[in-house]
Amino acid sequence: MALEIKTATLQPIRNTFANIERRFGDKPASRYQEATYDLQAETNYHYRPLWQPQHELNDKSRTQIVMADWYDLKDPRQFYYGTYVQQRARHQEAAETNYSFFEKRGLAEHLPEAVRAHLISYLIPLRHVEHTANLNNMYGCSFSYGAAISQALLYNGIDRLGNAQYLSKIGLILDGNTGDSLAAAKQEWMQNPAWQAMRALCEQMTTVEDWFEVFVAQDLVVDTLVFNLFYEQLDQKLASMGGRDVALLTEFMQVWTKDSSRWLDSVLKTVASESEDNRVLLAGWVKHWREKTLHALHPLVTAMLDDSEALSIADGLLEERLKKIGIIQ
Repeated sequence: MALEIKTATLQPIRNTFANIERRFGDKPASRYQEATYDLQAETNYHYRPLWQPQHELNDKSRTQIVMADWYDLKDPRQFYYGTYVQQRARHQEAAETNYSFFEKRGLAEHLPEAVRAHLISYLIPLRHVEHTANLNNMYGCSFSYGAAISQALLYNGIDRLGNAQYLSKIGLILDGNTGDSLAAAKQEWMQNPAWQAMRALCEQMTTVEDWFEVFVAQDLVVDTLVFNLFYEQLDQKLASMGGRDVALLTEFMQVWTKDSSRWLDSVLKTVASESEDNRVLLAGWVKHWREKTLHALHPLVTAMLDDSEALSIADGLLEERLKKIGIIQ
């Protein structure tokens, strides 16, 4: 009996969805393109928001920033839900390994008392700043225009909640899961004079209506200054006090910051290069929030680092970043 094998090639009728074809042509599209571009509804709304009848549900006028195409604000990481979850799962696995090693070796027991007090007074209260960042990014997700920026803000907001949880976990490691460190850290946040200007700043950011201004204030200005001060300069301070092992517990934030900065810088560079009006507007927002944030951080840095140059160093890094993005010249 003869067996004859034949092959047949099936040609697809079309390579992608019509909306993607209109943008990129009739060719195979990436998953990111299919999960992002033109995903947001633009026509045939049933009603305007009852609490803001002057706006559509998705409305470009919710910010002063003007873009010819909001989908130009693409994510260089190509994050859609699947890729985002996969990468964060890898990051979490690495972080959990570090935390497990720290607990297994009982490294918390060998931390000097001065280091433990410093962590409770200054690092763990930072989880409240992260909660504010979660609110601000979720606000941007709610009112931003175009799925490209909306979904990225959503992922960023979720990340900030994760950062807050890891900071809480540091407290639980210090007190053997009793929660005493978290209670003490909350009292520091609520009562310590060094934190009160930062608390006020967090509250002020949540009252701003323009979602892109909130995005600039939180993710560019505050984060650039805070992450340098708390995850670089404070890390060095703790190491000099005998707390070098604490770096194992904050490695996740270090990795996350580098990853998030790629997206943030790309978006802001695109917005600033879109028009001179956009660049001037961004520069004005940065100037306003930069002054506020430096003022809010001054008493905190003075108490936390005992270094008169610490704030200037962090501000210098922000200056370099602003020039690189193109917001200031």
